[in-house]
Amino acid sequence: MREAFLKLERGTTGVATALACAMLVVASALGAWQIVTRFIIERPAEWTEVLIRFSLIWMVFLGIPMAFRIGAMVSVDVLYRWSGQRVRRVLDAMVALAALLLIAVTIIVGWDYAQRGSVQSVIGLEDVSMFWAYLSMPVGGVFSVIAIVGNWLDPQRMELETAQ
Repeated sequence: MREAFLKLERGTTGVATALACAMLVVASALGAWQIVTRFIIERPAEWTEVLIRFSLIWMVFLGIPMAFRIGAMVSVDVLYRWSGQRVRRVLDAMVALAALLLIAVTIIVGWDYAQRGSVQSVIGLEDVSMFWAYLSMPVGGVFSVIAIVGNWLDPQRMELETAQ
């Protein structure tokens, strides 16, 4: 059961990370296009700024699961280094519970924002609803829950190895 969940977690975190990277590529490409249209063609494309903002929002919320998975988000480094194995397991559980609580709030509030924003249109893209921007919060939150549980089951402390 544990191995099956960790396999699922690797897949979902991989998908979230790939999508986050794609959103960075989209934001970069749109930023380059915006420079071309503004300074070379001298006819700015207003819609690019909004889509850059949307892609960066999605990038952040889809990148959070990888940060949770490698143990780089909520951590108690000093206590962890000073404590024994039993206390470390308790710290892991406390950090996982705190992170799950935070992500639960993010999912609930994000879904509420998405529903309320569905009647609001985006300036510069009047045919697009704000629902799609706010949806990044619950979607990223669901990926994060899986990554947090995965990190609790199989802790990775990559920030401790790279810390000076």
